[in-house]
Amino acid sequence: MEAFVKTELNHNIGTITFFHPAGNSFPGVQLQKLVEAIEALDQNEAVTLILLQSEGNSFCAGASFDELVAIEDLETGKKFFSGFANVINAMRSCSKLIVAKVQGKAVGGGVGIVAAADYALGTTKADIKLSELTIGIGPFVIEPAVSRKIGATAMAELTLDASNWKTAQWAFEKGLYAQLVATNEALDECTQAFTTQLASYHPEALKEMKKVLWQNTDHWSTLLYDRAAISGTLVLSDFTKNALAKFKK
Repeated sequence: MEAFVKTELNHNIGTITFFHPAGNSFPGVQLQKLVEAIEALDQNEAVTLILLQSEGNSFCAGASFDELVAIEDLETGKKFFSGFANVINAMRSCSKLIVAKVQGKAVGGGVGIVAAADYALGTTKADIKLSELTIGIGPFVIEPAVSRKIGATAMAELTLDASNWKTAQWAFEKGLYAQLVATNEALDECTQAFTTQLASYHPEALKEMKKVLWQNTDHWSTLLYDRAAISGTLVLSDFTKNALAKFKK
C-alpha cells in the first residue's frame, strides 16, 4: 500500500490513521499531513475527542531514513527535525484530548508521538527505543514530551541505552502507556470502550482538562525548534555521516 494519513468521524470521535510501507516511518510530507489532520479535527465542532492510530505491525519507525541521509546543509537539517516538532506542538495546542492506540513498536519520533498523546493504550508488543545517539544525534526535539510523561530518570535510561529496546511493560510501568493488553483484539476493545466513555463527557470540561494537562508548556513553541537546530547541526558532522553510511549498508 501507498503511504497515507486519513481521517474518519464516528459520532463525536475523530480518528486519524496513518501508514507508510517503511514501518510507518514519516517523511516530511507525511508529517505535515498529520499536522493538518490534527488541526482540521481541532476546528471541527462536531469532534469531542481524537483517536490517533496506525496500520500494520509497527506503530511508528520515526522519521524517514532516506530523508535523513540526504541532508547536506543546516537549513535542510533544521526543517527535517522540525517535522516532529510541528506534530508535537499540534498535539499540545489542540483543544481536543488525543488518545493514542499503539499496536506495535515505536522508535524515535514515534515515541514522541505516543508521549504527546494525552492518553495511550498499547499491547505487549509495543516496545520502544530511542536510538538517536547511535548515529551521533539525540532525541532533542521529542525529549520534552517524553520526559513530561515518564520523568527525567527514565528518559535518561531510555536515551543512553540507545542500542536496546525497552519492553512495553517497562513503558507501562514508567507511565508512557496508561493501559497495556496482550492482543490487538483486546486493544481494539479497550480503546473503543475508553474513547466512547471519554467522549460522552462534557466537551467543555474535556477542553478545560486539556489546558490543565498541558500547562507551562507554551515555551515549546520555540524550544522544540531550538532543539531541531541542535540535531540539524549534528547530522552534518563526520561522525553522523559515517554512522549513517554504515547503517545504510
